[in-house]
Amino acid sequence: MQVSGTIVVILVILVAANVEAKIYERCDLAKKLEAAGLEGFNGYTIGDWLCMAHYESGFDTSFVNHNPDGSSDYGIFQLNSAWWCYNGVTPTENLCHMDCHELLNRHILDDIMCAKEVVSSENGMSAWDSWKQHCYGHDLSEWLKGCHMNAKPNKKVDS
Repeated sequence: MQVSGTIVVILVILVAANVEAKIYERCDLAKKLEAAGLEGFNGYTIGDWLCMAHYESGFDTSFVNHNPDGSSDYGIFQLNSAWWCYNGVTPTENLCHMDCHELLNRHILDDIMCAKEVVSSENGMSAWDSWKQHCYGHDLSEWLKGCHMNAKPNKKVDS
C-alpha cells in the first residue's frame, strides 16, 4: 500500500503542476491578445504576436529555454532572464520587475505586460529572432484565419 500511496501523491503533484500551465489554441490566444490591447500596439498586429509566440514557444506558457550564455527564456513569449525577469540565477536588469516563474502559468496578462515593455524598447519586435526570421515581411493573414475577430493580420496600425 505504501507504494501505491506514493504513486498517488506523485500523480497529484504532476496534475497540479499541469493545471497551472496551458498550451493555447491559436484563436483563443488571438482573442486574449486582442482583449489585452495588443492589436496596433506600437504598430504591430495580432498576426505579428501570434506568429512570434508560435515560433518562440508553440503557445506553451510553461516553455523554458536555457541559453548558452547562462540566461533562460520563459513562457509563451520567451522573455529572457538577463533583461526582463528575475530567476534567482542569472544577473538581470529585471526591466519587467517580476520573477521569471510568474511567466510560466496560464495567466498571461503579466507576460503581455512584459512583452509590451520589450516591444516598447528600441528593437521593437526585432528583439525576437524568430519574429525577424519567420514573421517580419511575411503574409500573416493565416494566423487569424477562422478566428472571427476584428483584428486585421497584415494591417500596420499606428499606436
